Amino acid sequence: MSATAASGGAFSQPRATTTDWIAVLAGMIGAFMAILNIQITNASLLDIEGGIGTGVDNGAWISTSYLIGEIVVIPLTAYFSNVFSFRRYILVNSILFPLFSMACAFAHDLGTMIILRGLQGFAGGVLIPMAFTMVLTKLPKAQQPLGLAIFALSVTFAPAIGPTIGGYLTENYGWQTIFFINTVPSLIMAIALALTLEKRPMQLGLLREGDWAGIFTMAIGLSAFQTVLEEGNKEDWFSSPFIVKLSIVAFVFLGAFIWIELKVKKPLVKLSLLTERNFGIGVLVNVLVGVALFGTVYILPQYLGQVQHYNAEQIGNVLAWTGLPQLLLIPLVPVLMKRFDARYIGFIGISIFAASCFLNITLSADNAGDQFWIPNIIRAIGQALVLTPITAITTAGIAPSDAAAASGLTNMLRNLGGAVGTATLGTVLTKREQFHSNIIGQSITLTRDEVRDRISQLTAYFVQHGVTDPAVASHKAVAAIGQVVRRQALILGFSDTFAVIGIVLSVAAVALLLTRKPKAGGGAGAH
Repeated sequence: MSATAASGGAFSQPRATTTDWIAVLAGMIGAFMAILNIQITNASLLDIEGGIGTGVDNGAWISTSYLIGEIVVIPLTAYFSNVFSFRRYILVNSILFPLFSMACAFAHDLGTMIILRGLQGFAGGVLIPMAFTMVLTKLPKAQQPLGLAIFALSVTFAPAIGPTIGGYLTENYGWQTIFFINTVPSLIMAIALALTLEKRPMQLGLLREGDWAGIFTMAIGLSAFQTVLEEGNKEDWFSSPFIVKLSIVAFVFLGAFIWIELKVKKPLVKLSLLTERNFGIGVLVNVLVGVALFGTVYILPQYLGQVQHYNAEQIGNVLAWTGLPQLLLIPLVPVLMKRFDARYIGFIGISIFAASCFLNITLSADNAGDQFWIPNIIRAIGQALVLTPITAITTAGIAPSDAAAASGLTNMLRNLGGAVGTATLGTVLTKREQFHSNIIGQSITLTRDEVRDRISQLTAYFVQHGVTDPAVASHKAVAAIGQVVRRQALILGFSDTFAVIGIVLSVAAVALLLTRKPKAGGGAGAH
C-alpha cells in the first residue's frame, strides 16, 4: 500500500484521470448542444416559417421532426455503441450533428427542413445518453455526483437558455444563424474525444444478434406516438382520422415492442431494470420532472408571445433568468450531497420548482417580463437542486455493465415525458381558455347596462377616430370587447396550466421520498 493510501485510511479513494475528465466534459458539450437544439427554434418559428414559405400550423414539424429523431435513437445508442465501438460511434455522430445542423440553414422548403431536422435529431440523440454513460463508467463513485451535476446543468440550463440564444440570433442576424451555433463546440468536442477515448475494435457480429424486431417496432411506435403528441391538439385529437390512425399504430407497435423486450434473450431496452426500486421510482420522477422542465419552457414563451406580444429576443431575455443562476448553483449540489441525504435535497428542489409554478397561477394582463423575474429565479434555484440528486438515486443500484442501458432508458423516458407534458399542457390551455371564455361570455350580454355603456363609449371612440358609418363603428366596438374577453380567457388558461405543472411536481416530490437512501458516493455501481 502506498504512503498516500495509508495516510488516507484503509482504502484510498480512486480518482478519475485528467484524460477521463476531458472525455467526460467533451461528452457534456455534445449533450448540452443536443438538448439546446430541442428548444432553440421555438422562439424563432415564425421567422423560420416565413423563410421557408410554410404556414404556422406546419412549422411545428420543425421541432417535431428533431424530437422524433432524438427519442427514437436514444434507446438504440447502447446497442450501436457496442457494435461500432463507443469511440467510433460518438465521434461519427459528433461530426454528423453539426453538418446536419448547418444544412438546415440552407433549406428552402418545409419537406427538406423536416428531413434535415430529423437527421440532426438522430445524430444529436446519440450524444445525450453517451455523455451520461461516460459519467457512470469513467468516474469513480466518489466523483460521480460532480459528473452528474455537470450533466444536470446540460439538461436544465440548455432548455432555459435555448430560446434566449435563438431569439437573439434571429432578431439580430437572421434565423439561419441558429443552425451554425453547433459548429465550433462540436469541433472542440470531436477533437477532445478523438484524443481521449480508447480505441476498440468493432463487433459487427453483434448485428446478427440484434433485437431487430424490437428496433423496428420501437422506431415505428415512438415515431407515431411522438407525432400524435405534437399534432394532437392542433388536429383536435380523436376527432381527426389522422390522429386516430396514428394512435392505433402507436398502441399496436409500442405494445408489441414491450412484449418483445420482455420475451427476447438480448433485449434492446432492458425493461427489467424498472423493477429495481430506486431505478423504477427514479425514472418515474425523471418523467414527471421532464414534463415540468419542457412544459415551463413551452408555456412561458407562449404566454409572452400570445398575450404580451413579445418578440423572440424579448422572450429569450425573460427565460434567461431561469438559466443563468443555475450556472452558479448546480456545481454546489455535489457538496450538499456529501452532507445531506440526496432524497431530501431532491425533495426540496422539486418543491421549490413547484412553488415557482404556483406563483404564476394568478396571472393578469399586467403580468409581463418583469413580473416573472422572481418566479423564474425561484424556479432556477429549484431546478438546480433537482436532477443531480434524482440521477444519483436512480443509478445507485445499477451495475456498471448496465450503465449504458440505464442511460438510454432514463434519457428516452425523460424526453418522452417532456413531449407528453408539452402536448398535455397545450390541450389544457386550449380547453381552459374555452371554459373561461364561456364563463366570461355569459356575463357579457346586452341586457347589462355596463355592457351597453361600454359599447357606446367604444362606438364613439371609433367614430372620433375616422369611422364614418355608426353601424361599422358599433360592430368594431363589439369586436373589441370580444378581443378583451378572449385575452382574459387566455390569461386564465395560462394560469391553469402553471397550476397543472405545480401539481405534477408535487406528485414527483412525494414519489422521490419512496426511494431507498443511496449509499455515499451514489452513482452506478453503488450498492
